[in-house]
Amino acid sequence: MNRLLPWRVGAWALGTIPLALAIKWTFQSRLGPNPVEFLEHYTGDWTLRLLLMTLAMTPLRKLTRMTEPIRVRRALGLWAYAFLCLHFSIYLVFDLGFSVVQLGEDLVKRTYITLGFTAWLMLLPLAITSTAAWQRRLKRRWLTLHQLIYPAAILGAIHYVWLVKADTRAPLIYLAILLALLAFRLPMPALLSRASGVSRVD
Repeated sequence: MNRLLPWRVGAWALGTIPLALAIKWTFQSRLGPNPVEFLEHYTGDWTLRLLLMTLAMTPLRKLTRMTEPIRVRRALGLWAYAFLCLHFSIYLVFDLGFSVVQLGEDLVKRTYITLGFTAWLMLLPLAITSTAAWQRRLKRRWLTLHQLIYPAAILGAIHYVWLVKADTRAPLIYLAILLALLAFRLPMPALLSRASGVSRVD
């Protein structure tokens, strides 16, 4: 059996199953007393989860020496952006009533809205240029452009931390996982030299 097939099925399941559940619960009126707030949080949570899974594919490839994680990374990233677009659309339609003026006011007054919107803008060119044709067209610039996923993920995680006013455990867990995934990408000699420098100072 093709070893890539289970990975592809898993990547698509991570996108389609949460989406199908949200649609099912909506038609069954099982979204609680505030359906809009539920859907905003639900789509936001899955945006971060899928972004973290996307970023986890590179460490997983290095640890397992398998190529399959990298080959499903694009699908996970596109699903993450799809949920982010749903998250933004729900806010724009139901909270703002398509009011561009109100959106502008929120971007100025509410920092967490500014961070989330900036993350959405950063990920937009990544979604557009995710095809193999764009990769061939942009060549090395494609890799540079797609590094925008790192600051976008950081902004998204901070957006979640600042959004939650009471129990911040969940957003802080997401942020900690994100920082660990980013730290994994740092050159190991640099990490060791920094650690030894700190120990000498101590």
